[in-house]
Amino acid sequence: MRVIVIGATGNVGTSVVSALAAESSVTSILGLARRPPDWHPDKTTWRTADVAADDLVPYLDGADAVVHLAWLFQPTRRPVTTWRNNALGSIRVFEAAARAKVPALVYASSVGAYSPGPKDRAVTEDWPTHGWPGAAYGREKAYVERALDAFEREHPEIRVVRLRPGFVFKKEAASEQRRLFAGPLLPHRLVRPGMIPFVPDLPELRFQALHAEDMAEAYRLAVVRNVSGAFNIAADPVLDSALLAEVLGARRVPVPAWLLRGAASAAWHLRLVPASPDLLDMLFTVPIMDVTRARTELGWTPRHSSVDALRAVLEGVRTASGMDTPPLSPRTGGPARSKEVTTGIGERP
Repeated sequence: MRVIVIGATGNVGTSVVSALAAESSVTSILGLARRPPDWHPDKTTWRTADVAADDLVPYLDGADAVVHLAWLFQPTRRPVTTWRNNALGSIRVFEAAARAKVPALVYASSVGAYSPGPKDRAVTEDWPTHGWPGAAYGREKAYVERALDAFEREHPEIRVVRLRPGFVFKKEAASEQRRLFAGPLLPHRLVRPGMIPFVPDLPELRFQALHAEDMAEAYRLAVVRNVSGAFNIAADPVLDSALLAEVLGARRVPVPAWLLRGAASAAWHLRLVPASPDLLDMLFTVPIMDVTRARTELGWTPRHSSVDALRAVLEGVRTASGMDTPPLSPRTGGPARSKEVTTGIGERP
């Protein structure tokens, strides 16, 4: 089996490549990325390609499956840039897969594709996927869901799988996630138990997470098993203020959502952080997902808890962990994070 992984050098992509390399039925992997890595896993060759601009058909010819992971979280201050890469780039991937007659397409959707939903009960994969319109990430994920609906109707011969995970963490992705969401001003030493004094205690702060290794196992199963449709992917337990306070060794302090949102907005407008406050709104509104279908039909069982995944990424931030790929390398931010500052903190990819 020949598998193409598009967006193979990031948080999820590196874990997916490793999981596929360990799968006996996979004979070769072609990893596509905008920048070549210095990482060389088994069975894997690398090519540089941009989903927003390059002809993808030659890379996809002869593939048995395509895993589409490529996605830009930044620049949040230039939503047209992320729209071209994420929404229009995904459509270009789908069209290339159809022209290359690839039998299976596995797409990285997200809990962020879901419309606002309940925090006190879990929703299944038939919950509406119109996203949170205020956040570019939610709009783009929802738009690609609609594009994929049309693609499935036009190409019933192609097996399509959509994986909708919660937040995906691992130690090796910590430098990237710190760079994308917290920015260059967060001290490494602050991210340790007892250093953060309090955690906001509010009911909206409930979300799901999982370890990237478990996310990769879901992708491996989606590639090798004859399944189709959408699958929610998340580990137990649901993370909330109490668990965050326990992990961080912090107190819980009641804070209204509007005040927390206002602080996030001020930090973003002052260019202190790259993460848009709209992402916080989305976090407060995404539903809790039921993962029964992933366990019963996909055959997926996580090996790590959500708390394990959270502890892993926090340890990674403390130790400036990474991998030898451009998205994950701690060196990407430049000496003393200088490149992060000079690119405008959310102004450029």
